[in-house]
Amino acid sequence: MKLATFDTGNGERVGFIDGDEVVDLTTADPSVATMIELLERDPKKVWASSGSAARLPLSGVKLCAPVPRPPKFLAIGYNYAAHLEETHMERPTRQAWFNKQQTCIIGPGEPIWIPVIAPDEVDYEGELGLVIGKRCKNVPNEKRAVLDVIAGFTIVNDVSVRDWQTLEPGMVVSKSFDTHGAIGPWIVTPDEIGDPLDLRLRTYVSGDLRQDGHTADMLFNLYEQVAYLSSAFTLEVGDVLATGTPSGIAWHRPGKYLKAGDTIRIEIDKIGTLENPVIDEPR
Repeated sequence: MKLATFDTGNGERVGFIDGDEVVDLTTADPSVATMIELLERDPKKVWASSGSAARLPLSGVKLCAPVPRPPKFLAIGYNYAAHLEETHMERPTRQAWFNKQQTCIIGPGEPIWIPVIAPDEVDYEGELGLVIGKRCKNVPNEKRAVLDVIAGFTIVNDVSVRDWQTLEPGMVVSKSFDTHGAIGPWIVTPDEIGDPLDLRLRTYVSGDLRQDGHTADMLFNLYEQVAYLSSAFTLEVGDVLATGTPSGIAWHRPGKYLKAGDTIRIEIDKIGTLENPVIDEPR
């Protein structure tokens, strides 16, 4: 199933995507007002009791970031071999994670800003995102155990300000500018994905194919990622993990950085499309 956060003009709600309709769970049961509340209630059980919920045309709602304020928004760096080559980085011996601030999150269709204070090297990174569905600690590095704690998968655009990144090895600031964390269009549950390590990922900038990768090429796959992070700290319901980007970014490619007027479209098999326009930061 597909789980979505949406807005009809009266505030955000959550629901299921069923074909070209949205099943409005929040109106039917106000206690399920956020995606985290839906995940905590178990989407399958909520779906089984949602027969009386109103159905709205998908075309008539605005899709929002599926988890607008996750407890944690973490991303792994340098996780595809070809991406390492283009960034002139050595192969890591262990996973390298950084934190993106919640305030950078936007949803489908919302504009990505070219920052006033850093306009020259704004880059895109199309990534498979996963959403934690169960509070967990010390998850074994086993497919079944990891999938058991994952609510589903989404698309992430880990927008990055490269000139600031070179000055700040921790990457927390350079990866967290406002609007630089696009997520969406929804969460697709594992049963619809099948093998998450068999997905093609493509990123287009204004119609130009920039990234064409495959999740099988991760250096540290998502099972290793969840096991590694949960060995150190508890993962919570609604945490979003961005699993790395393939090659094709603008870094070290003059003329390829984002500019106002561009449109970024990221496609991942079995999930869908995340598209955002690029504008100058409003003053």
